[in-house]
Amino acid sequence: MEARMKSSGNPDVFAAIQQLNKAIQAGGVDPLLLELVHLRASQINGCSPCVFAGVESAKKHGETDQRLHNVVTWRETPFFTEGERAALALTEAATRIQDGAPGVTDEIWDAAAAHFDEKQLSAIVLEIAITNFFNRINRTLREQAGKTW
Repeated sequence: MEARMKSSGNPDVFAAIQQLNKAIQAGGVDPLLLELVHLRASQINGCSPCVFAGVESAKKHGETDQRLHNVVTWRETPFFTEGERAALALTEAATRIQDGAPGVTDEIWDAAAAHFDEKQLSAIVLEIAITNFFNRINRTLREQAGKTW
């Protein structure tokens, strides 16, 4: 499969995305947790370039292969903290918004809010949103893992 577009895109869009990334980084969330959030949303959406980039970036932040291999099964493994579990549950609920899905329930939100303050929650929600944004663009354009990242 080949990518549908070769262009690197509109520079104004990239500038806006850089501003969003700055806001996420300023949220006070451990960068490794943000990588796990990015990876889980990308796994759900089947975005190969974002999964590839997420794994590579998480490794640069010191993440272990054991945990990376188990992000997809985080509920069934002992490798994640309660805060990480709350963020991953929030990620899944916010990413799976198909018809009839319950979305982010009060229970999921309250679990995340028990571990993160409002500034951190804002950064996590923005990370989920920007990841879903990139996942949809990459799926539409058929971007390939490792080719453009």
